[in-house]
Amino acid sequence: MAKELSFHEIKGNIRLKKFMPVYLFQGEEPYFIDRLTDELIENVLEDSERDFNQIVFYGIETDVPTIINACRRYPMMSERQLVVVKEAQGLKNIDDLNHYLKYPLHSTVLVINHKNGKLDGRKKLSAEIAKIGIVFESKKIYENQIPAFISSYLQEDQITIEPKAAQLLTDYLGNDLSKLTNELNKLRILLPSNQQRITTEIIETNIGISKDFNNFELQKAIAAKDVLKANRIALYFEQNSKNNPLLMTLTVLFSFFTNLMICQYQSDQSKANLMNVLGFRYEFQIIDYILALKNYKPIKTMNNISLIREYDAKGKGVGNSSSSDGQLLIELIYKLIH
Repeated sequence: MAKELSFHEIKGNIRLKKFMPVYLFQGEEPYFIDRLTDELIENVLEDSERDFNQIVFYGIETDVPTIINACRRYPMMSERQLVVVKEAQGLKNIDDLNHYLKYPLHSTVLVINHKNGKLDGRKKLSAEIAKIGIVFESKKIYENQIPAFISSYLQEDQITIEPKAAQLLTDYLGNDLSKLTNELNKLRILLPSNQQRITTEIIETNIGISKDFNNFELQKAIAAKDVLKANRIALYFEQNSKNNPLLMTLTVLFSFFTNLMICQYQSDQSKANLMNVLGFRYEFQIIDYILALKNYKPIKTMNNISLIREYDAKGKGVGNSSSSDGQLLIELIYKLIH
């Protein structure tokens, strides 16, 4: 059985032209599935070989016998051929691919791109693929892992990013990796040739995220019980509601107070231990929590979590017929702090 490899290991082997006869990329996070599929499309064949030796199917538009027939062809004027099945979750009777896997052609590279979850665990297909090829599960990554992902992604081009800038992008874009990488690609192109570091100023100029009026700064103001600063940010959000949706802000605040509750019940509230418990890599990430531990009691934190849930419902129209998102946020901030 082939060893379970990480995303980076699989990508590295593909670039080294170490191909397997079959790949199954499956899971909840489409970004890694698409990236690995694209790596195979770029590396298995040369440009001049693709017309006769590359076939791309879509699960909902094809069937298993057609895919098997394609896989059993021999390449034309090439060492190998590539058969890609995209959106394989729409393919009926997918388990019948086992008939091909018993006698795979080693001149064929078959890629099965299965999104929105894994194959049915009762089916034998993934186990059969693992015997002769690669099975990779693409898992959603949590928001506290996004800054590290951003740094790793940029390092491929020898570009660094300020930790605060990475956190700013995380707060603004969340864990939508496709959207996030699109913005990072824009920033890479816009960087001056003599600069290899992304700063908060560059993000503000080119993406439109204010380095002074954002969810990161709002969290900091609430942690410090800085009413004036928090209200200034809320007013800015109301005036720029398209770029600062209420739901995104509530998600950040809910995560903050949930994490704060975890911190409050730690017997060891040292900076190092809290960073470890919350999975933080940078010291600046824990500063707000250290401050909030002095300003909020556990009962207040619990009440604030309930308040955020209440205002989330109001933002969706439950028990609210007239207040704007900006007005709701100003009300909520007052209640969170007082």
